[in-house]
Amino acid sequence: MQEIPTLVQSPEAWIALITLIVMEVVLGIDNLIFISILTNKLPPENRVSARRIGIGLALVMRLALLGTIAWIVQLTQPVFEAFGHGFSWKDMILIAGGLFLVWKATKEIHHSVDPSDHEEDFIATSAINSFASAIGQILLLDLVFSVDSIITAVGMTPHLPIMVVAVVVAVTVMLFAANPLANFIERNPTIVMLALAFLLMIGTTLIAEGMGFHVPKGYVYAAMAFSALVEVLNMVARNARIRKQQPAKRP
Repeated sequence: MQEIPTLVQSPEAWIALITLIVMEVVLGIDNLIFISILTNKLPPENRVSARRIGIGLALVMRLALLGTIAWIVQLTQPVFEAFGHGFSWKDMILIAGGLFLVWKATKEIHHSVDPSDHEEDFIATSAINSFASAIGQILLLDLVFSVDSIITAVGMTPHLPIMVVAVVVAVTVMLFAANPLANFIERNPTIVMLALAFLLMIGTTLIAEGMGFHVPKGYVYAAMAFSALVEVLNMVARNARIRKQQPAKRP
């Protein structure tokens, strides 16, 4: 407990906290996109509660993992070697999460491209099963992103209080941003396809990271930002054409 007053008075600790919060918020974008797409498939009355429960459980999971930091750090130790690369538990978790994201995004893209295909989705059709399945899938991805972000946080600061505050702030930001982002995606169908493409890219990146190929996060988020900017310009152009085609109002 004596560590906290010392950290409050340390400029280095504040810099580390701000940096870690920004990093956690940026890493949370991936999770938030997935949560938005997934919960938008639920009945409208269940969407907000599903997002809150999913994000709340993500906070609980991350705080619980922070309490086992010594064990989390050991996840980076190689368990076996194949193809000239030593695979750790972290690598296997990233690969499994990446495969799940690629499968999920591909399946959703298929349903978007071919709406006549009524094949049963992973989320059941009944409201109860849909809600439970959505929470389960959110938790699965929460685990993958939580392990990745916490190991990254350990590499940035050795102080547990800083990590806890950064995680709480980042998840709080996710909680407030979840509904506006999900509503924006729902109102703009073309954004759904772009978001699914993001998930496909994120899943591929996770698989590559697990296989030992480091992909700088800056490149990934720069590509996502550029694609989002292009889509915003397309939306502006479409709205301008619609306004131009509308008959002018008589005075």
